[in-house]
Amino acid sequence: MGITGIADGIWRQFENVTDTVGETFFEPVIRLGVTGLARSGKTVFITSLVANLLDRGRMPGLLAASEGRIEAAFLQPQPDDTVPRFDYENHLAALTGKTPHWPESTRAISELRLSLKVRPNGLLAGLQGPRTLHLDIVDYPGEWLLDLALMDVSYAEWSAQVVERIANREEAAGFRALAEQTDPHAELDETTARKLADSFADYLQTARANGYSDCTPGRFLLPGDLAGSPVLTFAPLPGSDGAPRKSLIREMARRFEAYKKQVVQPFFRDHFARIDRQVVLVDALGAIHKGPRAVEDLRGAMADILGAFRPGRNNFLSSLLRGKRVEKILFAATKADHLHHSQHPRLSGIMQALIREARDRAQYAGAGTRAMAIASLRATTEDTMPHGGENLDVVRGTLLNDDETRGRQAAFYPGELPEDPAHLLTPARQGAQNWLGADYQIMRFAPAVLDLRPGDGPPHIRLDRAAEFLIGDRL
Repeated sequence: MGITGIADGIWRQFENVTDTVGETFFEPVIRLGVTGLARSGKTVFITSLVANLLDRGRMPGLLAASEGRIEAAFLQPQPDDTVPRFDYENHLAALTGKTPHWPESTRAISELRLSLKVRPNGLLAGLQGPRTLHLDIVDYPGEWLLDLALMDVSYAEWSAQVVERIANREEAAGFRALAEQTDPHAELDETTARKLADSFADYLQTARANGYSDCTPGRFLLPGDLAGSPVLTFAPLPGSDGAPRKSLIREMARRFEAYKKQVVQPFFRDHFARIDRQVVLVDALGAIHKGPRAVEDLRGAMADILGAFRPGRNNFLSSLLRGKRVEKILFAATKADHLHHSQHPRLSGIMQALIREARDRAQYAGAGTRAMAIASLRATTEDTMPHGGENLDVVRGTLLNDDETRGRQAAFYPGELPEDPAHLLTPARQGAQNWLGADYQIMRFAPAVLDLRPGDGPPHIRLDRAAEFLIGDRL
């Protein structure tokens, strides 16, 4: 290691010490990670959470708010000037304007600092004045988190896993045909490499749209400024053993290792390793609507995601975290407003069963976990309608057209979720193609037009309980 490297290491240690001292003795900081797979509602969750912490009229489940101990809440510049700021103001304007619409989804990492001035309770209430707690919210795509599974496998192992996984998927037919026509031992040709990488990326995009969750590498879905770079120009090909130098497959293997070293490792080192509390948002209703295969795929993805919070599973992560663990993890099934409240306990039960394997691992590792059904922004109202001689509990809202414009008002009954989650998870594990004797529907609703009173944040379902679990003990 050169002098520059030694100096850099000493400076990092000094920064860590000063950060720890500052946070412990002056103004404590909670770093809250927010992640989830595509369309799980990360942007809306963060926007509504911040808005409801700034104006706490709808937060009775957050005890510090209901007790009146939060004297003030305000946004501040984030501490890391190299990370894009979460665009809270524009996202809130999109949700609360005269013609509200859903904001653009998460495409890269971003950060926002919210500071809370809180009075202590209990015996300290009369002895100490209010203190300031900083909540640093880190928003990042869940697809990036799934990349951790790549760290302990070689290119050959990853290729074998992917080839087996996509063997019977219609979405991968184009890529499989192209791969079969390609000689992996031929000399590297950049045009061929690009065609393979583009075809594989197209498969991943289609698979994700059709409800699959095992879509790695994550940057193939959200490339950002890496689009077109060699580090994203590879694809799974069998037969890397014994391949000659300068062959296509040898270069694919080299780029796979470069992806891990230059893309995956820096994200975990610079961002993930510093998270204290974590929210994992899950579009469970969307997976149920897609069918048993999507539900089983989501269950597996949740187990993989939880592995990222458990040092010991991955040698790279174990050495990086050095004993540090995420303290609390919330698994939240989003879009609970698509169901009548009478079905919310069943959605929560399905969520708990869906992540049981992952949740048990987290508890074993010492992290506090919870699963609940939430709606970050309530887009519907509830009603009861007569149908076929019985009353159906429905929700009403404004439908969202395919072009993202606001459509007509409609009442919607999605079907009755089973009381026993095994009625969904068992056929999913057994590889069933469709649900037997049941049909679970889902509609896309536009945000409701809001008329907020002073002091009230946007309407939600259980966002206050989620906040109490995540940060209530520090307030």
